[in-house]
Amino acid sequence: MASSQPGTGVSALARLRSALPFSSRDWGLLLVAPGVLLFSSFMLYPIFYLFYISLTDATFAGSVIGGGAELIGLANYVQLIGDSQFWTSMTTTWLFVAVSLVIKVILAVGIALLLNHVRVAGKRYMRAAVIVPLGFPGIFTITVWRGMFSDARFGVFNTILGRYNDVMSSLSAPQALLFDVPVGFLSGRWEAFFAYVTTEVWLAYPFMVIIIVSALQDVPKSLHEAAMVDGAGALQRFRTVTLPAIKGPVLFASILTAATSFQQFLIPWVFNQGGPSRQNELIIVYGYREAITFNQFGLSAAILIVGIGFVGLFMYVAVRYGGLAEGVGDE
Repeated sequence: MASSQPGTGVSALARLRSALPFSSRDWGLLLVAPGVLLFSSFMLYPIFYLFYISLTDATFAGSVIGGGAELIGLANYVQLIGDSQFWTSMTTTWLFVAVSLVIKVILAVGIALLLNHVRVAGKRYMRAAVIVPLGFPGIFTITVWRGMFSDARFGVFNTILGRYNDVMSSLSAPQALLFDVPVGFLSGRWEAFFAYVTTEVWLAYPFMVIIIVSALQDVPKSLHEAAMVDGAGALQRFRTVTLPAIKGPVLFASILTAATSFQQFLIPWVFNQGGPSRQNELIIVYGYREAITFNQFGLSAAILIVGIGFVGLFMYVAVRYGGLAEGVGDE
Protein backbone atom coordinates (compact mmCIF):
# COMPACT_ATOMS: atom_id res chain seq x y z
CA MET A 1 0.00 0.00 0.00
CA ALA A 2 1.46 3.37 -1.04
CA SER A 3 2.57 5.67 1.70
CA SER A 4 0.38 8.72 2.20
CA GLN A 5 2.87 10.70 4.24
CA PRO A 6 3.38 14.21 2.85
CA GLY A 7 6.72 14.86 1.21
CA THR A 8 7.42 11.19 0.45
CA GLY A 9 7.38 11.76 -3.33
CA VAL A 10 9.63 14.80 -3.02
CA SER A 11 12.12 12.88 -0.89
CA ALA A 12 12.20 10.04 -3.40
CA LEU A 13 12.86 12.53 -6.23
CA ALA A 14 15.63 14.14 -4.21
CA ARG A 15 17.26 10.74 -3.55
CA LEU A 16 17.01 9.90 -7.26
CA ARG A 17 18.69 13.17 -8.27
CA SER A 18 21.43 12.68 -5.70
CA ALA A 19 22.08 9.19 -7.03
CA LEU A 20 22.61 10.44 -10.61
CA PRO A 21 26.07 11.76 -11.58
CA PHE A 22 24.69 15.26 -12.33
CA SER A 23 24.83 18.38 -10.19
CA SER A 24 22.14 21.06 -10.23
CA ARG A 25 24.31 23.12 -12.58
CA ASP A 26 24.68 20.13 -14.91
CA TRP A 27 20.91 19.70 -15.01
CA GLY A 28 20.56 23.36 -15.98
CA LEU A 29 23.07 22.99 -18.78
CA LEU A 30 21.28 19.87 -19.98
CA LEU A 31 17.98 21.74 -20.18
CA VAL A 32 19.40 24.62 -22.24
CA ALA A 33 21.41 22.29 -24.51
CA PRO A 34 18.65 21.98 -27.19
CA GLY A 35 18.37 25.75 -27.46
CA VAL A 36 22.13 26.15 -27.66
CA LEU A 37 22.27 23.48 -30.37
CA LEU A 38 19.60 25.22 -32.46
CA PHE A 39 21.30 28.59 -31.99
CA SER A 40 24.63 27.11 -33.06
CA SER A 41 23.07 25.50 -36.12
CA PHE A 42 21.30 28.60 -37.38
CA MET A 43 23.65 31.37 -36.20
CA LEU A 44 27.14 30.28 -35.23
CA TYR A 45 27.71 27.71 -37.98
CA PRO A 46 27.02 30.19 -40.84
CA ILE A 47 29.36 32.71 -39.20
CA PHE A 48 32.15 30.15 -38.84
CA TYR A 49 31.61 29.02 -42.42
CA LEU A 50 31.70 32.63 -43.60
CA PHE A 51 34.98 33.07 -41.73
CA TYR A 52 36.36 29.98 -43.47
CA ILE A 53 35.40 31.41 -46.86
CA SER A 54 37.17 34.66 -45.94
CA LEU A 55 40.39 32.66 -45.64
CA THR A 56 40.13 31.40 -49.23
CA ASP A 57 40.45 32.88 -52.71
CA ALA A 58 36.87 31.89 -53.64
CA THR A 59 35.71 33.71 -56.76
CA PHE A 60 32.30 32.11 -57.31
CA ALA A 61 29.54 30.65 -55.17
CA GLY A 62 30.39 26.98 -55.63
CA SER A 63 34.16 27.28 -55.54
CA VAL A 64 34.44 26.42 -51.84
CA ILE A 65 32.10 23.42 -51.96
CA GLY A 66 33.41 22.23 -55.31
CA GLY A 67 37.03 22.45 -54.24
CA GLY A 68 37.94 25.30 -56.56
CA ALA A 69 39.16 27.59 -53.77
CA GLU A 70 42.45 27.48 -51.89
CA LEU A 71 43.30 28.68 -48.41
CA ILE A 72 45.23 31.95 -48.50
CA GLY A 73 45.17 32.82 -44.82
CA LEU A 74 44.59 36.44 -43.92
CA ALA A 75 45.38 37.80 -47.38
CA ASN A 76 41.84 39.09 -47.87
CA TYR A 77 41.99 41.02 -44.61
CA VAL A 78 45.36 42.50 -45.54
CA GLN A 79 43.88 43.56 -48.87
CA LEU A 80 41.03 45.30 -47.06
CA ILE A 81 43.43 47.35 -44.96
CA GLY A 82 44.96 48.78 -48.11
CA ASP A 83 41.65 49.32 -49.90
CA SER A 84 40.54 52.95 -49.76
CA GLN A 85 36.97 51.93 -50.63
CA PHE A 86 36.83 49.84 -47.45
CA TRP A 87 37.70 52.83 -45.28
CA THR A 88 35.27 55.06 -47.19
CA SER A 89 32.53 52.48 -46.69
CA MET A 90 33.30 51.98 -43.00
CA THR A 91 33.42 55.73 -42.31
CA THR A 92 30.17 56.34 -44.18
CA THR A 93 28.49 53.46 -42.34
CA TRP A 94 29.40 54.69 -38.87
CA LEU A 95 28.43 58.26 -39.80
CA PHE A 96 25.10 56.95 -41.05
CA VAL A 97 24.56 55.03 -37.80
CA ALA A 98 25.50 57.99 -35.60
CA VAL A 99 23.45 60.66 -37.41
CA SER A 100 20.35 58.51 -37.78
CA LEU A 101 20.56 57.34 -34.15
CA VAL A 102 20.75 60.87 -32.75
CA ILE A 103 17.76 61.97 -34.83
CA LYS A 104 15.76 58.86 -33.92
CA VAL A 105 16.36 59.28 -30.19
CA ILE A 106 15.43 62.99 -30.18
CA LEU A 107 12.37 62.44 -32.39
CA ALA A 108 11.17 59.33 -30.51
CA VAL A 109 11.55 60.91 -27.06
CA GLY A 110 9.70 64.02 -28.22
CA ILE A 111 6.82 62.05 -29.73
CA ALA A 112 6.65 59.73 -26.71
CA LEU A 113 6.43 62.69 -24.31
CA LEU A 114 3.66 64.15 -26.44
CA LEU A 115 1.73 60.88 -26.52
CA ASN A 116 2.05 60.52 -22.76
CA HIS A 117 1.08 64.09 -21.80
CA VAL A 118 -2.10 64.45 -19.76
CA ARG A 119 -3.34 67.42 -21.79
CA VAL A 120 -3.15 65.64 -25.15
CA ALA A 121 -6.53 64.31 -26.29
CA GLY A 122 -6.93 61.19 -28.39
CA LYS A 123 -3.63 59.65 -27.29
CA ARG A 124 -4.90 56.14 -28.02
CA TYR A 125 -5.54 56.94 -31.68
CA MET A 126 -2.31 58.90 -32.00
CA ARG A 127 -0.33 55.93 -30.68
CA ALA A 128 -1.99 53.71 -33.24
CA ALA A 129 -1.11 56.17 -36.00
CA VAL A 130 2.53 56.33 -34.90
CA ILE A 131 3.10 52.60 -35.46
CA VAL A 132 1.54 52.63 -38.96
CA PRO A 133 5.01 52.55 -40.66
CA LEU A 134 5.63 49.16 -39.02
CA GLY A 135 2.69 47.71 -40.90
CA PHE A 136 4.21 48.17 -44.36
CA PRO A 137 6.90 45.96 -45.91
CA GLY A 138 10.29 47.64 -45.78
CA ILE A 139 10.88 47.41 -49.52
CA PHE A 140 7.53 49.13 -50.18
CA THR A 141 8.29 52.00 -47.84
CA ILE A 142 11.82 52.44 -49.22
CA THR A 143 10.52 52.48 -52.80
CA VAL A 144 7.98 55.17 -51.90
CA TRP A 145 10.66 57.32 -50.26
CA ARG A 146 12.88 56.86 -53.32
CA GLY A 147 10.11 58.30 -55.47
CA MET A 148 9.71 61.23 -53.07
CA PHE A 149 13.44 61.97 -53.33
CA SER A 150 13.42 61.66 -57.11
CA ASP A 151 15.85 63.97 -58.92
CA ALA A 152 13.11 64.86 -61.38
CA ARG A 153 11.29 68.17 -61.06
CA PHE A 154 8.00 66.37 -60.36
CA GLY A 155 9.46 64.55 -57.34
CA VAL A 156 7.60 65.33 -54.11
CA PHE A 157 10.40 67.26 -52.42
CA ASN A 158 11.46 69.02 -55.59
CA THR A 159 7.84 70.05 -56.13
CA ILE A 160 7.70 71.48 -52.60
CA LEU A 161 10.94 73.39 -53.14
CA GLY A 162 9.64 74.67 -56.47
CA ARG A 163 6.48 75.98 -54.82
CA TYR A 164 8.63 77.61 -52.13
CA ASN A 165 10.66 79.31 -54.85
CA ASP A 166 7.48 80.61 -56.48
CA VAL A 167 6.22 82.08 -53.20
CA MET A 168 9.55 83.70 -52.35
CA SER A 169 9.84 85.11 -55.86
CA SER A 170 6.38 86.67 -55.61
CA LEU A 171 7.48 88.34 -52.38
CA SER A 172 10.62 89.70 -54.07
CA ALA A 173 12.81 87.74 -51.67
CA PRO A 174 16.58 87.85 -52.12
CA GLN A 175 17.87 85.35 -54.67
CA ALA A 176 20.08 83.76 -52.00
CA LEU A 177 16.97 82.41 -50.29
CA LEU A 178 15.84 80.48 -53.35
CA PHE A 179 16.66 76.82 -53.98
CA ASP A 180 18.15 75.62 -57.22
CA VAL A 181 15.39 73.24 -58.36
CA PRO A 182 15.44 70.41 -59.16
CA VAL A 183 17.76 69.20 -56.40
CA GLY A 184 19.71 66.03 -57.21
CA PHE A 185 18.82 64.17 -54.02
CA LEU A 186 20.07 60.85 -55.40
CA SER A 187 22.95 62.12 -57.54
CA GLY A 188 24.84 64.13 -54.92
CA ARG A 189 26.79 62.44 -52.15
CA TRP A 190 25.47 64.34 -49.15
CA GLU A 191 22.03 64.81 -50.65
CA ALA A 192 21.76 61.03 -51.03
CA PHE A 193 23.15 60.55 -47.52
CA PHE A 194 20.43 62.85 -46.19
CA ALA A 195 17.84 60.80 -48.07
CA TYR A 196 19.23 57.58 -46.53
CA VAL A 197 19.03 59.02 -43.02
CA THR A 198 15.51 60.37 -43.48
CA THR A 199 14.21 57.03 -44.68
CA GLU A 200 16.02 55.11 -41.94
CA VAL A 201 14.52 57.38 -39.29
CA TRP A 202 11.04 56.84 -40.70
CA LEU A 203 11.48 53.07 -40.63
CA ALA A 204 12.88 52.85 -37.09
CA TYR A 205 11.28 55.60 -35.00
CA PRO A 206 7.97 53.72 -34.29
CA PHE A 207 9.88 50.94 -32.51
CA MET A 208 11.66 53.44 -30.30
CA VAL A 209 8.43 55.34 -29.60
CA ILE A 210 6.73 52.13 -28.42
CA ILE A 211 9.61 51.36 -26.04
CA ILE A 212 9.80 54.90 -24.65
CA VAL A 213 6.03 55.29 -24.21
CA SER A 214 5.96 52.04 -22.22
CA ALA A 215 8.82 53.32 -20.06
CA LEU A 216 7.10 56.68 -19.47
CA GLN A 217 3.94 54.95 -18.26
CA ASP A 218 5.98 53.24 -15.53
CA VAL A 219 7.33 56.52 -14.11
CA PRO A 220 5.50 57.09 -10.79
CA LYS A 221 3.33 60.22 -10.85
CA SER A 222 4.25 60.83 -7.22
CA LEU A 223 7.81 61.70 -8.30
CA HIS A 224 6.55 64.40 -10.66
CA GLU A 225 4.17 65.72 -8.01
CA ALA A 226 6.96 65.88 -5.45
CA ALA A 227 9.19 67.72 -7.92
CA MET A 228 6.39 70.19 -8.67
CA VAL A 229 5.95 70.81 -4.94
CA ASP A 230 9.67 71.58 -4.75
CA GLY A 231 9.19 74.17 -7.49
CA ALA A 232 10.79 72.24 -10.38
CA GLY A 233 9.78 73.39 -13.84
CA ALA A 234 8.89 71.14 -16.77
CA LEU A 235 12.46 71.03 -18.11
CA GLN A 236 13.95 70.35 -14.69
CA ARG A 237 11.41 67.58 -14.03
CA PHE A 238 12.31 66.00 -17.35
CA ARG A 239 16.03 66.14 -16.52
CA THR A 240 15.82 64.93 -12.91
CA VAL A 241 12.79 62.61 -12.96
CA THR A 242 11.80 61.46 -16.43
CA LEU A 243 15.19 61.05 -18.07
CA PRO A 244 16.76 58.86 -15.33
CA ALA A 245 13.63 56.67 -15.33
CA ILE A 246 13.64 56.02 -19.10
CA LYS A 247 17.42 55.94 -19.60
CA GLY A 248 17.61 52.14 -19.60
CA PRO A 249 14.82 51.52 -22.15
CA VAL A 250 16.11 54.32 -24.39
CA LEU A 251 19.61 52.85 -24.32
CA PHE A 252 18.25 49.37 -25.02
CA ALA A 253 16.24 50.58 -28.02
CA SER A 254 19.20 52.65 -29.24
CA ILE A 255 21.53 49.64 -29.21
CA LEU A 256 19.09 47.52 -31.21
CA THR A 257 18.29 50.19 -33.79
CA ALA A 258 21.96 51.16 -34.15
CA ALA A 259 22.88 47.54 -34.89
CA THR A 260 20.07 47.41 -37.45
CA SER A 261 21.27 50.64 -39.06
CA PHE A 262 24.79 49.23 -39.35
CA GLN A 263 23.38 46.30 -41.33
CA GLN A 264 21.23 48.48 -43.60
CA PHE A 265 21.26 47.27 -47.20
CA LEU A 266 17.92 47.99 -48.86
CA ILE A 267 17.92 51.78 -48.51
CA PRO A 268 21.24 52.51 -50.27
CA TRP A 269 20.76 49.74 -52.81
CA VAL A 270 17.22 50.72 -53.83
CA PHE A 271 17.97 54.45 -53.82
CA ASN A 272 21.13 54.55 -55.94
CA GLN A 273 23.19 51.41 -55.14
CA GLY A 274 25.42 53.32 -52.75
CA GLY A 275 26.20 56.08 -55.23
CA PRO A 276 27.19 58.36 -56.59
CA SER A 277 30.47 56.65 -57.54
CA ARG A 278 30.26 54.32 -54.51
CA GLN A 279 30.69 57.27 -52.14
CA ASN A 280 27.69 56.23 -50.01
CA GLU A 281 28.36 52.51 -50.15
CA LEU A 282 27.52 51.17 -46.69
CA ILE A 283 29.51 48.17 -45.49
CA ILE A 284 26.88 45.55 -46.36
CA VAL A 285 26.44 47.01 -49.85
CA TYR A 286 30.22 46.99 -50.25
CA GLY A 287 30.41 43.30 -49.35
CA TYR A 288 27.48 42.42 -51.59
CA ARG A 289 28.95 44.24 -54.59
CA GLU A 290 32.33 42.54 -54.19
CA ALA A 291 30.62 39.14 -54.28
CA ILE A 292 27.90 39.63 -56.91
CA THR A 293 29.45 42.21 -59.24
CA PHE A 294 33.16 41.40 -58.99
CA ASN A 295 32.89 37.68 -58.04
CA GLN A 296 35.26 38.12 -55.08
CA PHE A 297 33.49 35.86 -52.61
CA GLY A 298 36.50 35.41 -50.36
CA LEU A 299 37.03 39.17 -50.09
CA SER A 300 33.30 39.71 -49.61
CA ALA A 301 33.27 37.21 -46.76
CA ALA A 302 36.15 39.06 -45.11
CA ILE A 303 34.22 42.33 -45.39
CA LEU A 304 31.16 40.80 -43.76
CA ILE A 305 33.22 39.19 -40.98
CA VAL A 306 34.72 42.58 -40.19
CA GLY A 307 31.20 44.03 -40.14
CA ILE A 308 30.01 41.31 -37.76
CA GLY A 309 33.01 41.97 -35.54
CA PHE A 310 32.28 45.69 -35.36
CA VAL A 311 28.60 45.08 -34.55
CA GLY A 312 29.52 42.58 -31.84
CA LEU A 313 32.10 44.93 -30.33
CA PHE A 314 29.68 47.85 -30.42
CA MET A 315 26.92 45.88 -28.70
CA TYR A 316 29.32 44.51 -26.06
CA VAL A 317 30.65 47.97 -25.21
CA ALA A 318 27.16 49.48 -25.18
CA VAL A 319 25.72 46.79 -22.93
CA ARG A 320 28.79 46.53 -20.70
CA TYR A 321 29.31 50.23 -20.09
CA GLY A 322 25.70 51.30 -20.53
CA GLY A 323 24.63 49.52 -17.36
CA LEU A 324 22.24 47.11 -19.10
CA ALA A 325 24.12 44.08 -17.76
CA GLU A 326 23.92 45.15 -14.10
CA GLY A 327 23.02 42.22 -11.89
CA VAL A 328 23.56 39.60 -14.60
CA GLY A 329 25.58 36.74 -13.22
CA ASP A 330 25.27 37.87 -9.60
CA GLU A 331 24.43 35.18 -7.13
